[in-house]
Amino acid sequence: MGTHGDHAVVMGAGMGGLLAARVLAGHYESVTVLDRDPLPDTAEPRRGVPQGPHGHTLLPRGGLSLEAWFPGLLADLNGRGVPVITDDADEIHFEPLGHHLTGTAPGTDHPIHVPSRPMLEHRVRAHLARAPTVRILERCAVDGPRTEGGRMTGVRVTGPDGPFELAADLVVDALGRGSRTPAWLGELGFPRPAEDTVTVRAAYSSLQLRVDPGALTEKMVLISATAGRSSGAAIFRHEDDMWDVSVFGVRGHAPPADAAGMLDFLAGFAPPHVVEALRSAEPLTEPDSRTFPASRWRRYDRMSALPDGLLVLGDGVCSLNPTYGQGMTVAAMQAEALAATLREGTRDLPRRYFRAAAKPIRDTWHLAAVADRAILGDTTGPLPWPIRALAPLGDTFFGAVAADPVLRERFLEVFSLFSPPTRLLTPAAGLRIARGALRRQQGRADTTQPEPRSGASPVRSRPPMR
Repeated sequence: MGTHGDHAVVMGAGMGGLLAARVLAGHYESVTVLDRDPLPDTAEPRRGVPQGPHGHTLLPRGGLSLEAWFPGLLADLNGRGVPVITDDADEIHFEPLGHHLTGTAPGTDHPIHVPSRPMLEHRVRAHLARAPTVRILERCAVDGPRTEGGRMTGVRVTGPDGPFELAADLVVDALGRGSRTPAWLGELGFPRPAEDTVTVRAAYSSLQLRVDPGALTEKMVLISATAGRSSGAAIFRHEDDMWDVSVFGVRGHAPPADAAGMLDFLAGFAPPHVVEALRSAEPLTEPDSRTFPASRWRRYDRMSALPDGLLVLGDGVCSLNPTYGQGMTVAAMQAEALAATLREGTRDLPRRYFRAAAKPIRDTWHLAAVADRAILGDTTGPLPWPIRALAPLGDTFFGAVAADPVLRERFLEVFSLFSPPTRLLTPAAGLRIARGALRRQQGRADTTQPEPRSGASPVRSRPPMR
């Protein structure tokens, strides 16, 4: 404890900030988390997390990371009625680019936990509060940085009792899309980071419903947009038989903002039994609508000089297309990168951290680029050669994945963020994709591979493909 300094400050008590605070608690004598919101004592949406009412899922990779930082968290969620998907493939309807992937149960080794965002944040906050060196100050807005000699030395804050200052050896900006760091860099005499962007022009509407128990076997329904259809949906069963229903459009096509219109919109592409169950459900909220213009990656990892004492974690570094459900897991992987760099000391910490955090971001960015290019066309900007080879295949690739159990398992391993996208670019994988394309062209399914046994894990299984 306290090997790197007396005090660290984290701006933002969302998932990124809570994870950052947990990491820092192992390296600083004390940690203060600041958030401008009043933080609820129960699992409720709050203003500072506007995406809270929208559908969320915790990918298996993210669940493992959270459990490592907060032991007992997943059992806590289970005890509060949070659904868990393990061996039953009927509990997931997964349809990327119009191809229904059957047999996609994650297995008991890597379950998918499906808490609502307010529930997850509430329980992580409760577990963090057990750390004796961490304090969370609510209703505290950060006004600006404290600086000295081109480095961060703390923050200026306005709280319920007026303005005050906090000295800090390290400040972590976890304010998400409202990150203050680009503006603060100018105050410290540094340029803003370059940005990679993918124009998505997404709009989504969400509402919460209470569905009759037993009305649906699915706990998760994921349907992406396609090259020929700009609409999709993400539907999750959460605790207390509460369901998040999010419908979205891309390329500037906005879904309806009223409940009846949303379900009519959903009926255009979702399984009829799902739509019927949702039409019979009890509305719990009014619809909430948002837009997402573009995915954005601020390339702090490419900056030649960075101020000491200031880091960024979460959406403030990389804000991903929310329709892919990767954000919380990528934030957890950035927290792992922070822990790894702190274990090596604080010398040149910003440069080392941002370069370490760039690896999981890069893998996820490239995975999203494959889907984005298939749906949106050539809007993803420059891509490295291996990913550039895969991205144009789009429909061909997912058609092969749907028909080939071995490819499907490998894709799910990558989609769950356990493996990089290059795992799909081996010669054996290329041969399977080509064979699948030929068979689809001939109008017959690939039946040469045996179906996986019931409940087999797409993640824990390691097919002999090299």
